[in-house]
Amino acid sequence: MYSPPLNDIRFVLSELAGLEAVCALPGYEEVSPDLVEAVLTENARLMREVIAPLNRTGDSTPARWKEGAVVTPPGFREAFRQFVAGGWQGVPHPPAMGGQGLPHLVAAACVENVNSASLAFALVTLLSDGVVDALLTAGSPEQQQRYIPPLLDGRMTGTMNLTEPQAGSDLAQIHTRAEPRADGSYRIFGQKIFITYGEHDLADNILHLVLARTPDAPPGIKGISLFIVPKFLPHDDGDTSQRSEDASWQRDDGGKGSRNDVYCASIEHKLGIHGSPTAVMVYGDDKGEVGAGAIGYRVGEENHGLQYMFVMMNAARYAVGLQGVAIAERACQQALAYARERVQSRAIGSANAADTIDQHPDVQRMLLTMRALTESSRALAYVAAADDDRARHHAAADQRRQAAARYDYLVPVIKGFATESALEVTSLGVQVHGGMGYIEETGMAQYYRDARILPIYEGTTAIQANDLLGRKTLRDGGQVALSFLPDMRATVDELRAAGGELDAIAERLAAAADDYQAVVEHLVATGESAPRAAYAGSVPYLMLAGLVHGGWQMARAALACQRHEPEQSFRANKLRVARFHALHLLPRTAALRQAIIAGGEAVTALEIE
Repeated sequence: MYSPPLNDIRFVLSELAGLEAVCALPGYEEVSPDLVEAVLTENARLMREVIAPLNRTGDSTPARWKEGAVVTPPGFREAFRQFVAGGWQGVPHPPAMGGQGLPHLVAAACVENVNSASLAFALVTLLSDGVVDALLTAGSPEQQQRYIPPLLDGRMTGTMNLTEPQAGSDLAQIHTRAEPRADGSYRIFGQKIFITYGEHDLADNILHLVLARTPDAPPGIKGISLFIVPKFLPHDDGDTSQRSEDASWQRDDGGKGSRNDVYCASIEHKLGIHGSPTAVMVYGDDKGEVGAGAIGYRVGEENHGLQYMFVMMNAARYAVGLQGVAIAERACQQALAYARERVQSRAIGSANAADTIDQHPDVQRMLLTMRALTESSRALAYVAAADDDRARHHAAADQRRQAAARYDYLVPVIKGFATESALEVTSLGVQVHGGMGYIEETGMAQYYRDARILPIYEGTTAIQANDLLGRKTLRDGGQVALSFLPDMRATVDELRAAGGELDAIAERLAAAADDYQAVVEHLVATGESAPRAAYAGSVPYLMLAGLVHGGWQMARAALACQRHEPEQSFRANKLRVARFHALHLLPRTAALRQAIIAGGEAVTALEIE
């Protein structure tokens, strides 16, 4: 049974991410540690009692499509009502729009927990968060007032409609068109694929954010605009005028909303996340009540749609990184529980006839690897969230700029590293179970299957790595990437001063930081002269960055544990995990450094034939 890891969450919030300092930022004056504790406690209760039991249900009883309608798994509707009634959709969003106004740092913990409880259920909340972020950035005040409150109170959910069958991740190839009308609205025609919760029965309405081209748009990504396309329009007669504040957003079966010309043609049959409907959406097939062409409303300026959508995509990429942490945590909990109960063979050095497998050295190694990857990813994600809070709320402009640059650099690292780590963690979880891990009834196989999508959607690991190398490293000559090094080396100095068992952590972090610096400098030096060789090392660079930044946070955790009574059970174990991370995971950076610096040309020299 899953239980949110509140001890580790509290530790990371207070000791590593600086919760107290975040709460002191302008705009968070009403946020106290006591309030945060109340939020975490209630969130954990809801996840444990209401959402977590849906995880297996969603896998074994998937979402079902019939004639354009989608029925979600048993219990999803009831859980969604409780989720939105508790205000959880609005945790980080403005109170003026119906949100709670809490820091991103606090929201990150809540997002992790709901994804641990049920990844398939949580996806509907993730996309709504992204739509709200996009509208807050690019929507008009009228659009914000019209759409954000119902997104936060659960009358409406949001989707992100980007890719098409012929386009994949290359959005320059999209064909969906938007034809302007005299009243300022548009008619949308086209097909979108891989639309998470594009159709469902959880809310009264669905708000689609759709990328499309206007008739005179230039080719490529410069000709893409962004449109709001509601599933239901506010008037029976199909009038495209914008609704008044008291207009109804009920289903057409209540007689109060016209069905727009947007239709779910099918949902995909997938390896995992079975409870989450992944839809093929058709716009302009004349299946609604408003005539041919879905009625849409442009967001922001024409031909700036991809720029606006990147706001939503960036939020989603960070959230998917948290999904990696979340599913890894779930796998850790189950693997440890199984290892403590499963009796098999006598452990090395034991006098017993047989022992539980958690006493076997290699099982201990696997469990510690799982835990170290999970905890380092969580720490890195939460520390980044605190940077995002400073970027938005710090009183000093230079501090806001610095924090924003650090956060932007870390987002692709978190998305790529945490999700790739989730694959390793869930695979090890299957291995800990042995043959029983390969059997669906134990549940571990589901985590492995569910985790496989994480390095793919919202931009594959290679796309994150290309972003990290191109936009976040080469563009500024590695300035932001290298700006972390003084703080890392200050941590090394603190570890050495503390001595004892922290010496080993200091030596490994120092070596890993050197590897990181050497790789960044090499990539900056060769990125222009040998770009193909440099980009051949982009994913190894991302993984090295994740290991180093995560290892740095684990080293800081070790220092915090020693400062505050390490003999306590939690802190003593935390210290052991930090030491294991340094000795078993940080050495990977040396191999990655060699592959990046010396191995790029070996990749590009390959003749595929």
